Amino acid sequence: MNLKNAAILVIDDDQDVLTAVRLLLKTEAASVVTEKNPENLRWLLTKQHFDLIMLDMNFNSSINTGNEGLFWLRKIKELGSDAAVIMITAYGDIDLAVRSLKEGAADFMVKPWHNEKLVTTIKETLKQKGGAQIKNSSQLPGAVTGSELIGKSEVMQDIFYKINKIAPTDANILILGENGTGKDLIAKAIHQQSLRANQAYIKVDVGALTESLFESELFGHKKGAFTDAKEDRPGRFESANGGTLFLDEIGNISLQQQAKLLSVLQNRQVTRLGSNQPVAVDIRLICATNLPLSELANENRFRKDLVYRINTVEITVPPLRRRQDDIILLVRHFVQVYASKYLKPSLVLHASAVEKLKQYHYPGNVRELQYTIERAVIMSDGESLEAADLIFSPIESGAAVAQEADELNLSAIEKNAILRVIEKHNGNITKAAKELGLTRTALYRRLSKYDI
Repeated sequence: MNLKNAAILVIDDDQDVLTAVRLLLKTEAASVVTEKNPENLRWLLTKQHFDLIMLDMNFNSSINTGNEGLFWLRKIKELGSDAAVIMITAYGDIDLAVRSLKEGAADFMVKPWHNEKLVTTIKETLKQKGGAQIKNSSQLPGAVTGSELIGKSEVMQDIFYKINKIAPTDANILILGENGTGKDLIAKAIHQQSLRANQAYIKVDVGALTESLFESELFGHKKGAFTDAKEDRPGRFESANGGTLFLDEIGNISLQQQAKLLSVLQNRQVTRLGSNQPVAVDIRLICATNLPLSELANENRFRKDLVYRINTVEITVPPLRRRQDDIILLVRHFVQVYASKYLKPSLVLHASAVEKLKQYHYPGNVRELQYTIERAVIMSDGESLEAADLIFSPIESGAAVAQEADELNLSAIEKNAILRVIEKHNGNITKAAKELGLTRTALYRRLSKYDI
């Protein structure tokens, strides 16, 4: 459908938003109706037919959960309207916006938006109206176009949604997930889908940088700034100017390094070591860490103001054990890749191998699966990969055994400490609990646990 012939309804409790959209669309659309109160939806829909509705996610600033938007989205469907619905949301509501797509919304726009982007989104939505719209995860592709990401599971489809929606913005992204889950692939996919795709993509493992190298590597240095500085050298921020800078393992840098990084991000300029001249930089920042957000919120370990600065939108990558639907999809991909690489194009996957792969828990995630398949392809002698060809990583198995041993050691230490304190107080549980910093109930639970 053509925008020139479309009737559009905009519902938002911010009068400035309503005015801005009305002024933008009044020469583009056939009619634009604005409304602050969603309670008037029923009356508006009976009074006029709308081709497209722009609906805010939140109407009560004291609640601000996005549930209001989902409620009114459902109400629009219940009232029998065939209008395409575009949700209006903020960066922090991306997860709710993804939910709205599953509830039947056609798309969502993130505030603040660029006018050209809004008009383009409306035109594309109207063009799709009445045709094939993506309404649930089962209709989504199995990968993000142009990236190496693969997956059909619901959790991965949510990630694909997020990538497609946030990549064209300049929002700072924080990617969370265990080691081996593919955080670097997601960062690369965001860059590939962004407006900076033709510019530099610079990756830095900041967790591996020493205190002495941190500033030099990131911010650059002038000749003679230190002993080995034999020439001027731009840092990674300058190298990424105009493009994307991906800082991996951001959770491992010290508080002192965090302060320096925060200053650069706030001022959007760097000063090379040995220089007093700041250089302006224009970068899109993506960070990743294997630490949970709860640990990043610990101010003894990580500056909260830096967390806010790097975390406009967060993407949590699930471990492979939570992506059961993707395991065989990934296996077949890796078999194809390595069978071609090692000149075994006729290699196929035997049913016994499939069953073994499904049963494993993958502590090393996708990276472990990839190495397991590569090793199996190299070592296989026949034309099919059998269960016996699959040998899972001894590194991960060793780590699991070590963890179990650590837990046993900690249990022994705790048991011995309890015994010593109880003996010290001649069996007085109240005094023993007080010295141990436990309640009597908690101490009794431990006595039962250790059969004391």
